[in-house]
Amino acid sequence: MTTQPSAPFEALSLDELRTRTSVKWRMHPPDVLPLWVAEMDALPVPAVVDAVAEALRRGDTGYPAPVGGVEYAEALAEVAVARWGWHLDVTATSIVADVLTGVNEALELVTGPGDGVLVPAPVYAPLLDFTAAQGRTVVPVGLTPEFRLDLDAIGEELALGRVRALLLCSPHNPTGTVHTADELRAVAALAAEHRVAVVVDEIHALLVPEGTVFTPYLSVADEGLVVTSASKAFNLAGLKAGVIVAGARSRHLLERIPLSVTYGVSHLGVIAHVAAWHGGAAWIDAVNANITANADHLGELLAARIPEIGYLRPPSTYLCWLDCRRLGLGDDPATTFLERGRVALNAGSAFGPGGAGHVRLNLAASRSTLADAVDRMAAAL
Repeated sequence: MTTQPSAPFEALSLDELRTRTSVKWRMHPPDVLPLWVAEMDALPVPAVVDAVAEALRRGDTGYPAPVGGVEYAEALAEVAVARWGWHLDVTATSIVADVLTGVNEALELVTGPGDGVLVPAPVYAPLLDFTAAQGRTVVPVGLTPEFRLDLDAIGEELALGRVRALLLCSPHNPTGTVHTADELRAVAALAAEHRVAVVVDEIHALLVPEGTVFTPYLSVADEGLVVTSASKAFNLAGLKAGVIVAGARSRHLLERIPLSVTYGVSHLGVIAHVAAWHGGAAWIDAVNANITANADHLGELLAARIPEIGYLRPPSTYLCWLDCRRLGLGDDPATTFLERGRVALNAGSAFGPGGAGHVRLNLAASRSTLADAVDRMAAAL
């Protein structure tokens, strides 16, 4: 196969990738093909490399300055207008270490110990685990068979009066569902009717392919807290930074965020993320095109080698939710694929109700890696 410059996941060989020291490449022995944690097999945005290298050259490695939070929000605001036509209010933001820290802090602002938090599931496992560890009562509600928000079920649960907040993942991880503007308006209306706060994780917002419309929650709602970061879209998880954005009727909540919450942000992280937002438009377009091609390729591979796996092509993100229940591998097929096939996938059961018998697979890899993974999975059967 001829590697195209526009295919970011074809830039590095597997041997080159195995020199990395992040968790993706250190969690398992070297004979395991890692397609689990959400890290991309791509080189970074050139503007990020330049910005971080320049900061290191001039010794700019100190504590983050308060102005960094403003610059971070301003860079996001430029992307928001260019990508989604959303005019973000920079003054209604607060810098945080990362999205999970921001989600936890947002829940601290709108709930108390023991309060119920409604979470559509299956969903990104830390949203369930961290919320429970925070002393909140996680109340999961299922998705529809098409992996969309079950608005009727959400409304019924809210009407019971046992939750104080609704925690939403948009786009949804692990299914890749992109919530429509009408769905988000319906969520906002239900939350207002039942006096429930809404917290939204929008870390995958830029990982939406051309032709699919992403709607920022606060572009259709004036109340709520959104947490986001450049880390997921630009593969910068090791350079920590994130931001909480408040709706017009929720901005007063930001005044209660303790100063200590902002201390976890990395100064180099802010520099890297701002550079990515300013100079990464072409890079993210190439990544999304590569994801789309890989999603099609994976569908062909599975149809040919393991047609029993249920495959619904992900509308966004680079994460793929595979239904393995017809394989007869029980609730945890990921263990079988790891032990017999030496392929590391995420166990679906970790994503909450509805996850048993499923696995999550990372599409941000080369076509040859995906082909090898499917061959190994087939051999494991």
